[in-house]
Amino acid sequence: MYKGIGESMTKSREKKLKGVFTPVGDGGERSEPKSPTGGGAIAQGSLSSPEVSAKSSRRKHTAEYKLRILREADACPPGGIGPLLRREGLYASQLAQWRKQQASTGLAPQKRGRKTINGPKRADIERLERQNRRLSEELRKAKLIIDVQKKLCVALGLEPHPGMDAE
Repeated sequence: MYKGIGESMTKSREKKLKGVFTPVGDGGERSEPKSPTGGGAIAQGSLSSPEVSAKSSRRKHTAEYKLRILREADACPPGGIGPLLRREGLYASQLAQWRKQQASTGLAPQKRGRKTINGPKRADIERLERQNRRLSEELRKAKLIIDVQKKLCVALGLEPHPGMDAE
């Protein structure tokens, strides 16, 4: 019942979106200079594909962009932050998050991925890794010796030690 309704709503929405212009650029940051024809950041005459993309791409903001937006937000008079956020396509929560990030890290570009461990923790980790490699090598040698002893007992026809399994 609902499936049919959802499909028809999707089709009607696709019809509405067929003539929509797409913004120029990589989609990362919104503020772009206005075109001389007065069309803003929208390229006049460049129609997008009538197909709606199945997967949207996540916007990535550079540290410089974040700092610029924070400076603009700080300079806004009371009630001026809303239009700034609408113009840039941002949310107030993003602005709050960027302010926290600026207070803690200064909004310096950060490396992605695993964080490196420095100081005494790093020394302990390296010591334990060396110990682990050494003990693994000793275990490998002990298993090899036990295997040779088992084979020797079988070859000489001796009764193996009660703890050793004869193969």
